[in-house]
Amino acid sequence: MKSNNESLSFAEFSEFCMELEKISSTLELASRISEYLRKIKNDKDLYNLSLFILGRIYPPWDEREVGVGIGLIYEALRISTGLNKAQIENFVKETGDLGIASEMALSRKLQTSLFVQELTLQYVREVFDSMSALKGEKSQKKKIKMLVDLYSSASPIEARYLTRLLLGEMRLGVGEGILRDAIAKAWGLDAELIERAYMITNDFGTVAITAKNEGLEGLKKLKIKPHIPVRMMLAQVIESVESAISEMGKAAVEWKFDGTRVQIHYSDGKITIFSRRLENVTRALPDVVNMVKENVEEGVILDGEAIAVKDGRPLPFQNILRRFRRKHDVAKAAERIPIIVQLFDVLYCKNDYFNGETIDLPLKERRKILERVVKENEGLKVAKQILTSDPKEVKRIFDESIEAGHEGVMIKNPESPYIPGKRGKNWLKIKEVMETLDLVVIGGEWGEGKRSHLLSSFVLACVDENGELIPIGKVATGFTDEDLEELTELFKPEIEFEEGKKVTITPKYVFEVAYQEIQKSPKYKSGFALRFPRFVRLREDKDVSEADTLERVSKLYESQFKA
Repeated sequence: MKSNNESLSFAEFSEFCMELEKISSTLELASRISEYLRKIKNDKDLYNLSLFILGRIYPPWDEREVGVGIGLIYEALRISTGLNKAQIENFVKETGDLGIASEMALSRKLQTSLFVQELTLQYVREVFDSMSALKGEKSQKKKIKMLVDLYSSASPIEARYLTRLLLGEMRLGVGEGILRDAIAKAWGLDAELIERAYMITNDFGTVAITAKNEGLEGLKKLKIKPHIPVRMMLAQVIESVESAISEMGKAAVEWKFDGTRVQIHYSDGKITIFSRRLENVTRALPDVVNMVKENVEEGVILDGEAIAVKDGRPLPFQNILRRFRRKHDVAKAAERIPIIVQLFDVLYCKNDYFNGETIDLPLKERRKILERVVKENEGLKVAKQILTSDPKEVKRIFDESIEAGHEGVMIKNPESPYIPGKRGKNWLKIKEVMETLDLVVIGGEWGEGKRSHLLSSFVLACVDENGELIPIGKVATGFTDEDLEELTELFKPEIEFEEGKKVTITPKYVFEVAYQEIQKSPKYKSGFALRFPRFVRLREDKDVSEADTLERVSKLYESQFKA
């Protein structure tokens, strides 16, 4: 381990990652990481390691992107090793992992590097930062040169984790929960306090440095800041209105809108809008920015739902996501796909009558602040809310929501705080649609006939207790030709390798999938398979870490046999 000022070598980091890959126990993983964190003296290394170990280069809300896809990695490996692309592709086919393929390529390289730079965590970070700053026509060539320099300086094992880091998939079995527990254990702190700090900063690097240098008091001082997104509070599905009402006494009932969550920050003369995945989508929503500027008091962070509409009716969910993805002709898209924003919560308010975070206030108090800071117009609304203890009234509101083209109702506890990132009994949802699963796309297959140029079926995975993706089946129905055109375009840059018609895809996207039944199956590693799975929609608002777990699949399987 290096002294305070020297950066940790990337080789040492890679060896540590190799150790972690061999550990299956979540407790042992957290314990081993905590020991390692304690030894790191350099704050920059602590910051970088806390992100890198999760396969992240930047916090999710940071707009910077290294912008290196699979194609550039293949090209850089080809140049730095002297091997041809077909040889590297064969390594990927053999291992199913571009990281290990990179390691194999470097161990067999045909040429010796003239210039070798010792790789450290900080040096690798600086190269990534330089890549993310590149723009324009020649940026791809410059990135390839930078990558070639990295691979030429890397040992085979360093190449494995360098590649995985660039792809955002470290394959260590280390999820946010394990890192949270490791940070807590490293400095003898409460894991819940670490989690709260993370949910409001969404930056494990900052949390780790604060825990190390300032401990309990420093973590308590971490507060919500405008223009840094907060994890959104989540709801859990229920079937019985009666049980929800009896537990809460009186409930706050709202429509469950068929749109996508937005978190709107308006402070210091600036408006920033984040998606549920904490991506900055401000540029794609100039119409919403204008509405907020004209109708909202400055100094707030608001939670709501953006809904694409036509003739007063909600358009399918995918329309709003198309707006989020658009980088060109944004104004035309705003005209073609108009948006209504329904606001239902406030997380922060700094003005004449309040001074900062509101999340610890009860919902009924937050609601008063929300109504005070928002002036409604045609495109910006405060979601209608009714307080009731009558299940019949909830049913009436549910029917009203469905009739209007939305999904159902939200039942909220008026006395509850806003708990970032948590799914619990304070927010409940009742939907009309059949049970679905959110699953990660990890592979696919090219179609036949007129669909031969399209990916027409997809391999799906759920998440096990270690955060690993394990296959649960395929989906090939529910798609329109337009869906397949769009999905093929989306997944093409993420194809790691092809074998015949089959492709392996870097796991970045989530499908919502309906099914008739869950069955036991030895065919898939999960031990389960879906009977008659059907594509419902691309959940581009959901991160891979939010996909359904093996535990939930198992519970749904068991529930099928209950009377």
